[in-house]
Amino acid sequence: MKRMFDRPQGGFWMALMMGLLLTTQVQARSLPDFSELVENYSPVVVNISTTQKAKQQMGGLPPGMEMPNLPEDSPFNDLFKHFFGEGGPGAEGMPEEFDAKSLGSGFIISADGYILTNNHVVKDAEEIIVRLFDRRELVASVVGTDERSDVALLKVDAENLPVAHLGKAEQLKVGEWVLAIGSPFGFDRTATSGIVSAKGRALPRENYVPFIQTDVAINPGNSGGPLFNMDGEVVGINSQIFSRTGGYMGLSFAIPIEVAMDVADQLKTKGHVTRGWLGVLIQDVTRELAESFGMKKPMGALVSKVLPDSPGAKGGIQVGDVIMEFNGREVVNSANLPPIVGSTPVGKPVDVKVLRNGKSQTLSLTLGELKDEDKQAAVGEGGPKSTTNSRLGLGISDIPQDLREQLELKEGGVMVSELDSGAASKAGIRKGDVIVMFNGVRVKNDKQFGELVDKAPAGAAVPVLVQRSGGPTFLAIKIPE
Repeated sequence: MKRMFDRPQGGFWMALMMGLLLTTQVQARSLPDFSELVENYSPVVVNISTTQKAKQQMGGLPPGMEMPNLPEDSPFNDLFKHFFGEGGPGAEGMPEEFDAKSLGSGFIISADGYILTNNHVVKDAEEIIVRLFDRRELVASVVGTDERSDVALLKVDAENLPVAHLGKAEQLKVGEWVLAIGSPFGFDRTATSGIVSAKGRALPRENYVPFIQTDVAINPGNSGGPLFNMDGEVVGINSQIFSRTGGYMGLSFAIPIEVAMDVADQLKTKGHVTRGWLGVLIQDVTRELAESFGMKKPMGALVSKVLPDSPGAKGGIQVGDVIMEFNGREVVNSANLPPIVGSTPVGKPVDVKVLRNGKSQTLSLTLGELKDEDKQAAVGEGGPKSTTNSRLGLGISDIPQDLREQLELKEGGVMVSELDSGAASKAGIRKGDVIVMFNGVRVKNDKQFGELVDKAPAGAAVPVLVQRSGGPTFLAIKIPE
């Protein structure tokens, strides 16, 4: 009798091979094909070249370097003239003006020649040349620019141009395929693809833009070009990358098209951009701070300062409030709030939901217009020694009058003059910090501060507001047992 493993196996291997082939075909079909999208929508993409006047120091020696005293007939004199100018050894270098050229991308948003790009692509340009899909080169004029959002609106004299179809960045999903078309390093209509890596990213210098993060390859020259979804709709403007080398490293950022079009419309109609202004300084709610405020999880924007006579102050916002909702939109973290406030109409009342002393309440206020940002007063260090608080591991002193004037503190507060490895140091308090609030209570003087510390329950996390260089900051101190 034949055993089972002695039977012919040809049918089994054939079925296995067919299954693998079918699986491979299915996987291949599941990958996106961008060829039709590139063919249909690349005509809306333009190449932008600019010319700026720049100065370069020509001739002369670098600062601090002296020329040797050479004889007049020395053959080295000609060598020094070649490298350091006709004046020869010791000649003063004079700035020489030259034309600096740069490249970028853009896309057409109207048939009569309006084009969107980045502000940094055309900044300080004396001449802007736009090359269209049909190889025509046209001189562009700047309708307006907005440095905060890094958006610029250009105009060329043309008609019946192909126009980009605009989508909605808010409908993008993380993991969704996207495509960029631009001119990296001057190579026209280069297509690169990737996925949406994250949404609503806040970057250090552009906190009024909720950036789209992607892993699409973006390089110099891509700036200002469109980011497409799979329906061929423009959902963003490729703006910048995160890089330690100067080249692409897998982190690209695009301005949402809704933000860009709002800026473009305002530049076209008013010549400038108006943004809402609340007049508060905010920070993230950490896990320790959430515990100290009685919150189940960290979320919202914690108010660390309210500017005098600001819309926030007039609307009743207080230091220590956690802003949970603004104008009906949830505030997940502090980075969410500036774009929401900036895009809210000025002069119209809005509702703000805050968490104050563990209880939720709704305030009504009217936003002002954002102007140039105020400079924040620095916090000094030093001062006479005073009281030592062993429970927190710090020494405090009175605040010098000149420091009060810098911080605009009319009264109250104590300055940290000594610090050991106790609870205060572990919480992040530094020598020179000015403690202005402890566990929700304004600090009046060193005696009252000591009483507040003594009353704090052991083992609890307590919020502390400190003034330091760069502005006020909330920290959470774990009161020792």
